[in-house]
Amino acid sequence: MLGLNIEKLKDLGIFILEKDLSPDGNLLITLVTTIDQHLHTPMYYFLRHLSFLDLCYISVTVPKSIFTSLTHSNSISVLECAMQIYCIVLFACAELALLTVMAYDQYGAICCPLHYETLMSRGACMQMAAASWVSGSLSGMHTVSIFSAPFWEANALGQFFCEIPHLLKLSCSQPNFAEIGTTVTTGIVILGCFVYIIVSYFYIFSTVLRMPSTEGRSKAFFTCLPHLLVTTVFFSTAFVAHVKPPSDTPSVLDLLVLVSYVVVPPTLNPAIYSLRNKNMKAALDKLVRQVFPCL
Repeated sequence: MLGLNIEKLKDLGIFILEKDLSPDGNLLITLVTTIDQHLHTPMYYFLRHLSFLDLCYISVTVPKSIFTSLTHSNSISVLECAMQIYCIVLFACAELALLTVMAYDQYGAICCPLHYETLMSRGACMQMAAASWVSGSLSGMHTVSIFSAPFWEANALGQFFCEIPHLLKLSCSQPNFAEIGTTVTTGIVILGCFVYIIVSYFYIFSTVLRMPSTEGRSKAFFTCLPHLLVTTVFFSTAFVAHVKPPSDTPSVLDLLVLVSYVVVPPTLNPAIYSLRNKNMKAALDKLVRQVFPCL
């Protein structure tokens, strides 16, 4: 059993923060973009997958932490910990791949408008979405190499969920070649996605700045802005959480960084990306009127 330092988290008020956060926005976006035929375009197709990923991502850690705070059971089995890490890596890597695909969608819409329908055909969109999920599943195999090593008897985690850096500190063996190989491979993939997004936006902004119409530039910029904000939040929180080395006695800052990494991106994405979108508002209003015709 791996012990979780729950009392420290309660003292810091972490659970109050988590209980106030809700994945309803992601669920609502998933339903609306699925039901409304007018939103069956490549952008909303990928947005539906992103919202579903965020819903799954936040459901891996938050319900467990709330359950722990209510039952005062501050332990987790090795199998459950392994499943938690696998799901976190799966959904995080799949979201990274999907954000990269969405950057390609933005590039095609702005830089290659005449070929957009060919580049983002229904079949191409399905293949890219499937590739995002597959890449996440393969990245999750990193879990196997982590739990193949033995752990020290005093298995106490200082976080509210199982995290790879803290688990590696509990391991009583040196990293094996499989672990090093998967870590390097995952790092290369992450760096490749990051570079691709940067290059895509270089071409996007270059094209936008050459547009003769001020209205056209504004429209193109605000079309890209939500995806750019979501990507920035995702990379910045993940970078801060993983670059900072784990300490033996986690501080308030360590815990807040981890909470922001796990909870903040999937919670903010609906507000950033869709709930202010006119098409989403119209589709939501239509859905509400169909469900509640008396309103």
